[in-house]
Amino acid sequence: MVEFLRYRDDEAHDEPAVTLDSFFGQSNATAVRIESGEDVRALLPHLDRIALIEVSFPSFRDGRGYSTGRILREAGYQGELRAQGDVLVDQIPLMRRCGFDSFAPNAPVDADTLAAALDRYDFRYQAAADPIAPVWKRRHG
Repeated sequence: MVEFLRYRDDEAHDEPAVTLDSFFGQSNATAVRIESGEDVRALLPHLDRIALIEVSFPSFRDGRGYSTGRILREAGYQGELRAQGDVLVDQIPLMRRCGFDSFAPNAPVDADTLAAALDRYDFRYQAAADPIAPVWKRRHG
């Protein structure tokens, strides 16, 4: 199993987080779950005390979580950023570019298929939340 991939039956995948609404009423919460459509910018002043942010992907068609990940990484969030839910193997490379570093898909992902998806492209054409330099920057560097 790829180390950043977790499933619902893994011991490491506890119900990690409080909801966004209940997070603000607690002084000791270190994990929060963001549901699709919630405004993650409310968390920005608190990022230094959060170890895990789990972003819900209720359907593979719902891409709002990608923006959530990018907003958090561009704001400087350094903790674990987990995509949870209807996460498909072909979406994981883009989710990683948006800053996600852990995944908890509802259905198992074949390790060989995931490795092929992650290694499919040698170069990137756009800057993203990950540290990979885009082609234009490498060329004109």
